[in-house]
Amino acid sequence: MSTRNPLKDQIAIAGIGSTGFSRSSDVSGLELLVRASVEAIRDAGLTAADIDGVVVPGEPGGVNPGVLATALGLPRVTHFARPVPVAMFSMLDAVHAVHSGACDAALVAFPYLRLPWNSRSAANDPFRRHLAHGVQAVPESIAMAPAYAAWASRYLAEYGVDRDGFGLVAVNMRSNAARNPLAAITTPLTLDDYYAARMIREPLGMLDMDLPVDGADAFVVTRAVDAPDVGRPQVVVHAITTGLVTPNDEDQVPCLDRHSQHIVLDTLRAKSDFWIDDADVVCLYDGFTVITAGWIENLGWAPPGGTADFLREHWVAAEDRVLVGGRVQINPHGGSLSEGATRGSGHVREAVVQLRGEAEGRQTPDARTALVCTGGFFFNSQGLTLRRA
Repeated sequence: MSTRNPLKDQIAIAGIGSTGFSRSSDVSGLELLVRASVEAIRDAGLTAADIDGVVVPGEPGGVNPGVLATALGLPRVTHFARPVPVAMFSMLDAVHAVHSGACDAALVAFPYLRLPWNSRSAANDPFRRHLAHGVQAVPESIAMAPAYAAWASRYLAEYGVDRDGFGLVAVNMRSNAARNPLAAITTPLTLDDYYAARMIREPLGMLDMDLPVDGADAFVVTRAVDAPDVGRPQVVVHAITTGLVTPNDEDQVPCLDRHSQHIVLDTLRAKSDFWIDDADVVCLYDGFTVITAGWIENLGWAPPGGTADFLREHWVAAEDRVLVGGRVQINPHGGSLSEGATRGSGHVREAVVQLRGEAEGRQTPDARTALVCTGGFFFNSQGLTLRRA
């Protein structure tokens, strides 16, 4: 395993922008993307003329990077790409492009729209019905959501635990979302509410699955030495990686003890100068609650099957959420379960906001290091460590 990390602390996330997230928007994906992008460019202290890289993930019903470049009036682009979701693939592409010199300032933009196959209201919208084509296979396969239901069943059976760990993950995210003005849903949630929610795919119910939303996030990535001084702490990429095992098809991953999360964590730890005990901000992917349990346990916070006990140990009853060691929040923004299904861009954004000291109402005091783990078990595990420079 390579421990080389020549880009360590060399690349800055210089600008961030977000529209916030909604369950009822009637705005196009392109407009949402433009709004977030303009905010990110201005936040970085740059103009459209400074942006020469554009990276937009290939989300279903998404926006081509060339279309976004035209909408923003970018005069000269030397790098553009459309990686597959989840978010960190796009961030990694931009970081590598800037570090290699393919571009000097990369805009990384993430559009999200409720689609007909995962949202009843979207399915009733005549302007969105066409987006369903080719997204969901019929008859349903083991891919995507059904796979996590199968592996969640194995998790419960193999470790002899109940769904409390999954439920506490969901409650924690909802309680944190109440402090986040960008979040789509902030109504209080209890463990009883979790168990009362409609079952979707045994053993995963409605509250185990991320929340389809409309909205957009955007980031500007530059070399740290090139980032304009805008009077706030600079956030730099300490290490970034992706990982997978083979086989990595949903029904072929060999076991819960060896999947793509393990590759990411082994590599990220080898390339980073700090780890979980020294991380002030921790953002763990929660597209499904079982994924978060995987990250918690594979990071070494808890033994296999021990997520529920770990969360209870660090549970703050008065706030109905987790503070590890009385200080470290898990997904201070509410994660994909409550802020909205951002495929991980919200996790990266929240880490940057925390390290800048700008997370009003949910700020971790003197946050200097962040660990972000996005993606799941199969072919989309990713990791990032960030530092306040």
